[in-house]
Amino acid sequence: MRNTSSTSKNNAPRNNKLKPSSNLIMNGSVRVRVIRTLLAIQNGQSLSSVLDPLLNSLHDGDKGFAHALLLTTLRQWHALARLLDTLADNPIDEVEVRTTIQVGLVQLLYLEVADHAAIHETVEAVKEIEFAHASGLVNAILRKVAKNPSKFRKKCDKKHSLPNWLAYQLKQDWSEQYDELTQGLRQAAPMFLRVNSAVTSVEDYQHTLDGAEIDADLVELMSGIRLSNASATTLSTTGLRLHQSTAVNALPHFADGAASVQDMHAQLAAPIINQALMAKLGAEISDANGNEKSDELHILDACAAPGGKLAHWLELLNSAEQSPLFHVKQNDAENISPVSNIKLTAIDNEAPRIERIYDNLQRLNLTQQDLTQSETTNIALNIVCADATRWQSASKKDASEAVFDAILLDSPCTATGVIRRHPDISILRTGEDIEQTAVLQADILHNLWPQLKAGGYLLYVTCSILKQENVEQMQDFIKHHDDAVAIEFTEDCNWGIAQAIGRQCLPIDGTSGDGFYYALLQKK
Repeated sequence: MRNTSSTSKNNAPRNNKLKPSSNLIMNGSVRVRVIRTLLAIQNGQSLSSVLDPLLNSLHDGDKGFAHALLLTTLRQWHALARLLDTLADNPIDEVEVRTTIQVGLVQLLYLEVADHAAIHETVEAVKEIEFAHASGLVNAILRKVAKNPSKFRKKCDKKHSLPNWLAYQLKQDWSEQYDELTQGLRQAAPMFLRVNSAVTSVEDYQHTLDGAEIDADLVELMSGIRLSNASATTLSTTGLRLHQSTAVNALPHFADGAASVQDMHAQLAAPIINQALMAKLGAEISDANGNEKSDELHILDACAAPGGKLAHWLELLNSAEQSPLFHVKQNDAENISPVSNIKLTAIDNEAPRIERIYDNLQRLNLTQQDLTQSETTNIALNIVCADATRWQSASKKDASEAVFDAILLDSPCTATGVIRRHPDISILRTGEDIEQTAVLQADILHNLWPQLKAGGYLLYVTCSILKQENVEQMQDFIKHHDDAVAIEFTEDCNWGIAQAIGRQCLPIDGTSGDGFYYALLQKK
């Protein structure tokens, strides 16, 4: 999945003396560095691009405070901005001053920093960024809040901390869940792990974590799917939810590929498309017409970076226990599947992100060399840097040929479902991004769909909670594609909310996973 619209000019600071650069982030006090990082984000840089430079520039003892100060300020950004407007006698136009005050407010209201330290250090920070003329204003506002922090905290928490355009859209899409949803989006998200079944079981890894004094709960998600020409099937996906987020280098055997960090709702993608692929294969094997079948399966992971869902799919395909690709029971006898090879193509349009795919597969022992040495399957993996709106498979013999048995489309989106993990999204996105992203999604769908074989499945996934990118996108697609059939998720699902097509996960359910949308389509 790739977030779209990573930059936005409407939030660019005015009169900003501090242009975003690594040099600016790398010097000054901790608070100054956080302020400069926030200014860089307001200038259009993503949190993921500036967080590491910030933390790497600090002593170990300062990293925890800087991380908490930055992330909490971002999560409460819009609520703090509205509170600030009520605290100042006159509008504060200088974005550097506003940002500095908001950093000070977070210390007083959310991080419980001692009053004198929060006020003094924040006043010094505004001087250090060369806005000393505002030091008196910063001091006065923070002292006012410090006299009754509980009052101002309640005022800040009363409403949402989202841009008005997004709050309005969520009200339209999720009126019943609106209050809980908007408050939930300003909280931190839990850390989930996906356990590599080729290395260990989920239960055994939980015991390993316990031995390392890392507490984790088992989380099981059930997915009921009513595939065409088949009775409903239910599959289980089990992961681990940590009680507290932990650095990956502290996780036992992480470097050896025992586990991956992946949101629980994101862990649904690979099992669902894999189950659909198994159903297609089973239908072909039991085909009474006796038609000759191909001895290869061609599958596609579109918009694959950074590779979490791709790796999960490979783990399933490469597992003798979970993937009956080569031994399918028919008439109470075990028959060998006509499939002897799997060709998996993964595409993404950004070369740096593709490097992350290779890094993840290397750690999980899922490189082509590892797959070649597998005793369970014969998988040929091809990773391509390409634009999914125009890319055509090299396996096609002519322009009209359909080559793929299954497609996993982790579609670009506004990523509103992962705001808890990436709170900069609420600053970087604009209302116009929704329409632009929906057009991009439609272009990708229209390009990939003709490359899917009849009887094949496409799983459409986003990490958005906006209906225009999700169920409405699917409704429009089916309206214009008579050969597309929406596959029903049954009531056996213990995740998400049933939609006219597909299911929508919101980041407020008992699992505490991120906001994801899933729709499974089959081609007639």
